[in-house]
Amino acid sequence: MFDIKEFLAQEVKPALGCTEPGAVALAVAKATETLAEDVSTVSVIVSDSIFKNGVAVGIPGTGGLRGNLIAAALAVVCGKSQYGLEVLKDATGKDIEAAKEMISEGSISLEADMARHGVYVMAQVGGKGHDATCIIEGTHTNIVTVKKDNEVLFQREESTLSTAPKSVSSQVAEMDYLELVSMASTLDDSDVETVMAGVDMNMEIAGYGLNHDVGLGLGKTVKAMAGELYDRDLASQIRAIAAAASDARMDGASLPVMSSAGSGNHGLTAILPVYVAGKFHGKNRREIAEAIAFSHLSTSFTKSRMGRLSPVCGCAVAAGAGAAAGIVHLLGGSVDQSTKAMEVVLGNLVGMVCDGAKETCALKVSTGAAEAYCAAMVALEGKYLKGTQGVVDPSDISKTVDNAVALNVRGMKDVDRVVIDIVSKRNL
Repeated sequence: MFDIKEFLAQEVKPALGCTEPGAVALAVAKATETLAEDVSTVSVIVSDSIFKNGVAVGIPGTGGLRGNLIAAALAVVCGKSQYGLEVLKDATGKDIEAAKEMISEGSISLEADMARHGVYVMAQVGGKGHDATCIIEGTHTNIVTVKKDNEVLFQREESTLSTAPKSVSSQVAEMDYLELVSMASTLDDSDVETVMAGVDMNMEIAGYGLNHDVGLGLGKTVKAMAGELYDRDLASQIRAIAAAASDARMDGASLPVMSSAGSGNHGLTAILPVYVAGKFHGKNRREIAEAIAFSHLSTSFTKSRMGRLSPVCGCAVAAGAGAAAGIVHLLGGSVDQSTKAMEVVLGNLVGMVCDGAKETCALKVSTGAAEAYCAAMVALEGKYLKGTQGVVDPSDISKTVDNAVALNVRGMKDVDRVVIDIVSKRNL
């Protein structure tokens, strides 16, 4: 059984840029290092989810370049696998030009294997009569195979995996909600600082989005719409700040964010609405940190059952539900009221499709944030869904989450294929 420190260490981590191109770059970089000679060809095969989520998202530090292909090319030129998902952080202007040249010469290919789902990347690089391969599977940094020519240099054995301790996420998937969120009250002073470091990180990128012309500019627009009422309008503040952070992140701003349940945009939704509400209501640092931890735990409760990558927009659905629970906790509500707020979000946003990481993610992050606040207010007023309605089963939050997962994963199983067909026709 894990404790809150282990939870925060595994489920709440900094991330620079979108994690899907990061995984592609990591695999290519490792293969390139293994080849240890000039690379002339690169072939990358990815799962449907990796393809979809990385096809149009901005790559930090590249001046607006987008997608898995440029991430793969940069990994050949300057990638360092020891940096993990920050594999491209040393990229220079010269490196970017070299990567663009590789793409224009047709040296790099990338395609989706529609039979593979979740996290999967196979990168093969070729040189002067030799080749090297790296495979990542399961999680974005989990290298399972490294080969040079026909020699296997590293192989993560299934027997090792079966005897390894369960991840926090897999344990969360088996837990009762009340047991899980009770961990929020066990934060010590160092845990509070860990949680608040995520606030600082996500507020910095939100500030960047509000003060620069990035992405859709949704955050700036929402703030402008509120006009003189903005400072007194908590709903507008929550939506504008969350949207601005995603505007910047999806545009490729070179600023990290604190993630939640394996996703940067989940982290924006899980953290920012709770923090903004806490500041608005004059809550102290510990109260805010505990409520954000409650949000992270609630987000993980849904996301652990839904899967790391799925057809549904997790930043709105899973993290939106988590933020709603966190706001209820922040404002003195009960655990039962937190689950009622989650039900409202899940009943509202259950069908929101993930059509890849890109500028319009700001719309979905802002929707998740705004609906989280609305759902929390409904629950705190003592209002709730009476009786089973659609996917909502008020007898147990686990049943509602399981119903939402069934709809979004089994019921929408062809969504990724359709989205990939659409974007592939554009020759992105």
